[in-house]
Amino acid sequence: MSRVLVGVKRVIDYAVKIRVKPDNSGVVTDGVKHSMNPFCEIAVEEAVKLKEKKLIKEVVAVSCGPTQATETIRTALAMGCDRGIHVEVTGKDYESMGPLQVSKILAALAKREEASLVIVGKQAIDDDCNQTGQMTAALLDWPQGTFASEVTLEGDKVKVVREIDGGLETIKINMPAVLTADLRLNTPRYATLPNIMKAKKKKIANMKPAELGVDMVSRGPGGGSEGDILRGLLAVEQSSRQHGGLISSSRTHLHPAIVATDFHDSSSLKGYSETLSFTELIQPTGG
Repeated sequence: MSRVLVGVKRVIDYAVKIRVKPDNSGVVTDGVKHSMNPFCEIAVEEAVKLKEKKLIKEVVAVSCGPTQATETIRTALAMGCDRGIHVEVTGKDYESMGPLQVSKILAALAKREEASLVIVGKQAIDDDCNQTGQMTAALLDWPQGTFASEVTLEGDKVKVVREIDGGLETIKINMPAVLTADLRLNTPRYATLPNIMKAKKKKIANMKPAELGVDMVSRGPGGGSEGDILRGLLAVEQSSRQHGGLISSSRTHLHPAIVATDFHDSSSLKGYSETLSFTELIQPTGG
């Protein structure tokens, strides 16, 4: 029986309207509702389902961040995780924390906990990086099954149906492995009141990155903090949608080739697609 490590991230709730700070250095987080990243909820649900099928023995929820991250862990515990680990990251370290640092923490914990699977959401809705699972697999030198829409454990292997641009891809990889959950993997359960009460009694271990031997500084080629490989430069409000306008006649905004075309006779269109771009076809002709 194996152990599963699940990463859960605390993000601004998906229903909250994002506001940018006056100095454009980031988004406003103080006094804003936070919740578990939706893709992390899917990862938790999948891990709990594997335990309910008696395919694994324990599900451990992990979150990195300030004290408030324990609330996200409690939610995971209420959903069915057995215990939690809070890696406390605060101040400037938290502000500059990116997928690389989180991956180092998850990799170190996977070794310490002797996990057979690490499951994370494919991406977080705040930064949309889609990098943590892949980096964790690389650091551990484990196989990875990303964008999973179906997961099946078969002995010491795991079959993963992946969502790709062309459709679905089925792979079979050895365990231990890293999986990232896609949207259609499952539908996360709601935490019931009895389970929320039970979650308060479950253990959450607290530790620092240094205890895991993780350096929280993003070091660039220069090796020093001045060579950070990831730095937020500017945050801006999304531009509002421009209002539409009325035109007197669509014919005045079409290329003469279209105006003169008899659309009932397909042969009259021959050659236009080869000689005129879409932009040229809709260029105003004046009037």
